[in-house]
Amino acid sequence: MSIRSDWAIEAHGLVKTFGDNRAVDGVDLSVRTGTVYGVLGPNGAGKTTTISMLATLLRPDAGSATIFGHDIQRESQVVRQLIGVTAQFASVDENLSATENLVIFSRLLGLGRAEAKRKSAELLEEFGLSEAAARPLKKFSGGMRRRLDLAASLIAQPPLIFLDEPTTGLDPRTRAQMWDTIRRLVATGSTVLLTTQYLDEADQLADRIAVIDRGLVVAEGTSDELKASVGESSLQLRLADPADLEDARRVITEVLRVETVVSPEATRITAPMRDPDAVTDLFITLREAGIRLAEMSVQKPTLDEVFLTLTGHGVETGDAGATSDTDSFDTAEQVHA
Repeated sequence: MSIRSDWAIEAHGLVKTFGDNRAVDGVDLSVRTGTVYGVLGPNGAGKTTTISMLATLLRPDAGSATIFGHDIQRESQVVRQLIGVTAQFASVDENLSATENLVIFSRLLGLGRAEAKRKSAELLEEFGLSEAAARPLKKFSGGMRRRLDLAASLIAQPPLIFLDEPTTGLDPRTRAQMWDTIRRLVATGSTVLLTTQYLDEADQLADRIAVIDRGLVVAEGTSDELKASVGESSLQLRLADPADLEDARRVITEVLRVETVVSPEATRITAPMRDPDAVTDLFITLREAGIRLAEMSVQKPTLDEVFLTLTGHGVETGDAGATSDTDSFDTAEQVHA
């Protein structure tokens, strides 16, 4: 098997229908090797269905895709050796301990007995499950089960890893640990395609982001590019003396040539920052006028605003623990030939 492309994923016009539901309606994706690519969207957007096709779990009704240059339909066996899939819900043996589950997965993936035990202990430590290593899975909390699902999917680190909403149901501390794990995976050679409903997760982790809604990619780019597409940054000023409010607004209008907005408590002025170079002139003019600032900040548009602008609704439109699409993965094991 070979990695014969600078692109981990190239997909063109992927389509998948379930009865009358067109779950994926012509998705195009290009994911560069060695990056984190975020697919952001609400429940039912088509995220999981798209991953299922790329991972050879579902056959596209139309369109094509390659993984490291290998066609997902003509070379499916090769593709499966290059990828790992972590789904939203894993199938594991409820009566076995965490260690026993990981050792079984490791052995199935070809690790020797000693290596399987070593790798299992290492992953349990990384995901904060060492103290519960001997406990049967049926006694695990939901968050603990999710961490074990993720650990199982990382036993063999493949070149491309699909993480389908990997932090759903995790507490903030474990979620932060998972973010560190994803960064480590990329730093050590893997490419990660990450689906998520969490705006901050995409913002923190993804080199590029595709916003998907109703089976279509409605926008794509870096986080900053997506934010810039919906509006400019704004300058926020808090005055040391509220009595200077009207004079400050006049100066801002003259120098920046924009309209200002005053906060309800009349202590903060917000102005569009269309010309960043003019901001220096503004500060000089304010100082010459004897208007002192207590605080200054620049506020960029947020991914929340991006999503609302592009789709007309928020991202988390359903239960955070619900499945993303019509079909959900049946297993969180490695997809392996």
